[in-house]
Amino acid sequence: MCHPDEMLMGRLYLLPLFKRRTACIAVRADGYGSDCRASRFRRWISLLVFAFIFTCLASVGEDEQSAAFSTKIDIRSEDLLTQPPAANWTSYNGDYSGRRYSALSGINSGNIAALQAQWVFHASNTKRLEVTPLVVNGMMLLTAANDAIALDARTGRVVWRHPWPISEGLIDDASGHINRGVAIWHDRVYMETDNAHLLCLDARSGNLIWNVAYADWNKNYGATSAPLVVKDKILVGTSGGDDGVRGFVAAYDALTGKLAWRFWTIPGPGESGSESWPGELYLHGGGTTWMPGTYDSELNTIYWGTSNPAPDFEGGVRPGDDLYTDCVLALEPDTGKLKWYFQFTPYDLFDYDAVETPILIDAVYRGTARKLLVQANRNGYIYVLDRTNGKFLSATPFVEKLNWAKGIDAQGRPLLTGVQPTTAGARVCPGYSGATNWFAPSYSESTHSVYFMALEECETYFFKPQGFREGQGYYSTGVKHIPDEISQKVLVAFNLDMDAIAWKYPQTGAGRSSSGTLTTAGNLVFFGDDAGSFEAVEAATGKPLWHFNTGQEISASPMSYAIAGKQYVAIAAGSNVFSFALP
Repeated sequence: MCHPDEMLMGRLYLLPLFKRRTACIAVRADGYGSDCRASRFRRWISLLVFAFIFTCLASVGEDEQSAAFSTKIDIRSEDLLTQPPAANWTSYNGDYSGRRYSALSGINSGNIAALQAQWVFHASNTKRLEVTPLVVNGMMLLTAANDAIALDARTGRVVWRHPWPISEGLIDDASGHINRGVAIWHDRVYMETDNAHLLCLDARSGNLIWNVAYADWNKNYGATSAPLVVKDKILVGTSGGDDGVRGFVAAYDALTGKLAWRFWTIPGPGESGSESWPGELYLHGGGTTWMPGTYDSELNTIYWGTSNPAPDFEGGVRPGDDLYTDCVLALEPDTGKLKWYFQFTPYDLFDYDAVETPILIDAVYRGTARKLLVQANRNGYIYVLDRTNGKFLSATPFVEKLNWAKGIDAQGRPLLTGVQPTTAGARVCPGYSGATNWFAPSYSESTHSVYFMALEECETYFFKPQGFREGQGYYSTGVKHIPDEISQKVLVAFNLDMDAIAWKYPQTGAGRSSSGTLTTAGNLVFFGDDAGSFEAVEAATGKPLWHFNTGQEISASPMSYAIAGKQYVAIAAGSNVFSFALP
């Protein structure tokens, strides 16, 4: 292989030789043969130098591309069962459990101070990335708006890009063209587009294999999530819960794109729970599924969260509990059949979606070994359920500003205070953004703690009746910021052994960031703080250890991977993806 300095010297030397060759042609026209012989000799030298440089350039190109193009991409269904993730990060949450715990410990609490940025990739087609990249054998896969992109995970160099135009005429979340990432199965990559199409791409080239529109009967549908692969099926959901659509989880054949099953989250006429949806309201009842679920292969069960009912702030038109909104659903992955459900906020008047990650943890809890499902919910409580049957075990408040309920009863139902939206406006805590939201929590196997970002905030909620119309939101009015109200982000650690909050780390900022967390075997918790820095704290205590100022608002969740034994940690901030490693 040629050294870059040799190549540079060759390039500098070549230019005057070519100039002299041009001069020889002019001399030859005048008949000066002796000069031409000298020039002919120099021309041969020039050609030899050119051949040498061309060979060097080709070899450098091949070396730069070899890791990307010669990397074998073949993620089998059994590969997706690996827990916890290490070198590869093969799904949105790293593995099916939703724990976002990396087995890598090369970066740890003892050497974190030396962590440095390795490369930055800029996405030119969006101002806001919410993606969690995947990494498979050194290739990083991510999305920016409707584009899918493959990078060399060592350098950030683009391997391929599959562009897809953003859609016109979308509303609400989908109109922001937000996308949270891809799924991978064998040598295929899957992503959702802003207008709810499922694309299947070749992982080696980015070429389109097939394209399926999966929610085209109501233009208020959109999609912002990453798909989830379970066995040989690709599971997808939609956004639009505030806009009068009917939520569902759908499964498509990974090879053909053919619909395998669809579970509607809003019951139709005559189905159990349909009493909340008189007339044709079930067609506009919300309950969307705009974040990926988790999967227990031993129980053969998918766990998927659903969003708020619609209209958001007008409950009179949807009496009862409004099933299956604000629920976690336990579904059979081969058929979509409902096994059980748990509803966190029945008859929701506050937009307290339950799409937050349902974390699957096997642990001794209150003296009994259990298969747990833990969710830090938007309504301000962190819930612990038995995931074998949906039995409620506990709910612990994790914010101070909480006035919609005074507690949770023994069955898991909220004890309401009577606070609700009014025409004049009512102060409600947590506010519209929730006490937490879609950004990822994580769980450490060493500390037995769940880590997540919380928001202390109250807002004024208003109510005014509204009918459904395509192309418009279906809120029945909205919310306003309270003057002089101080909003604050807080990193929270909930410990299962203590059955209580272990520690809190208050943030400095306006409370507008949306970063999730990552835990590692290195006794670290990584997250994006509310001041635009990527930060690491000690998992056991919350002690700050390291930070890097990205200079941008962070609205994504971190992940980790390794190449040739070297650990990296990556996160999207603003319109950039940053990757970090030790020197």
